[in-house]
Amino acid sequence: MTRQEIIDYCLTFPNTYEDYPFDKVKDDNACTVMRHKQNKKTFALIQRHGDELYLNLKCDPAEADFLRSVFKSVIPGYHMNKRHWNSVIIGGDVPVDKLKRMIEQSYDLIKPKIRKK
Repeated sequence: MTRQEIIDYCLTFPNTYEDYPFDKVKDDNACTVMRHKQNKKTFALIQRHGDELYLNLKCDPAEADFLRSVFKSVIPGYHMNKRHWNSVIIGGDVPVDKLKRMIEQSYDLIKPKIRKK
């Protein structure tokens, strides 16, 4: 997936928006933060380091460890809580369908919970 394809996919989830809190210019090198509109929580962070594109995703701690053991391109979250976040090196060994599922799970972890009355 390209950077723009990741952004476009993230925007398919309800009440999401892209944010650029660390950069003044929106370009291919800017750090893109994908958030939920209601609670402003981050579920994906897209950033470039050298020639590689990284995607930080929130993850259940047990699954985070499992994914790191299965895929070489899944590492502990860059500049994030290593227990709850993974970084995926885009273009590595994670299939696109699995990457999309990981994005969906990250979104599900941060979306506001519906309270039952």
